[in-house]
Amino acid sequence: MVDIVLGFDFGIKRIGIAMGNTLTGQAQPLSVIKAVDNATRFKVIGDLIEQWRPARLVVGEPRHPDGAEHDMTLRARRFANQLNGRFNLPVELVDERYSSAVIPAKRGEIIDAKAAAIILQQYFDDHANSY
Repeated sequence: MVDIVLGFDFGIKRIGIAMGNTLTGQAQPLSVIKAVDNATRFKVIGDLIEQWRPARLVVGEPRHPDGAEHDMTLRARRFANQLNGRFNLPVELVDERYSSAVIPAKRGEIIDAKAAAIILQQYFDDHANSY
């Protein structure tokens, strides 16, 4: 059975979204939500969930390079809990240290969807033998 999975790179200003499936185990950038209010953010996410019908969601969990938590770690966890509560889908957190650092970007380029794809790809790579 092939499952669709959506991945999220949570940020205060933007949320990057990627999609992939368990057959190919490949993630690709999908979109970026630029709205800052929760109602609009979750409306857009709800529309994407309706369109893609994912079996699960993956959220990047930011940490300091030494693994220590910081403010965004807690915000990302809260976002993951909100996704689970609103959409009743399983949500997994994935360590996202360095996800943005490995993306070559031009000044001003929005890389959030690419970062989400790296987070989702990490999930697929970590679970390659599970499908």
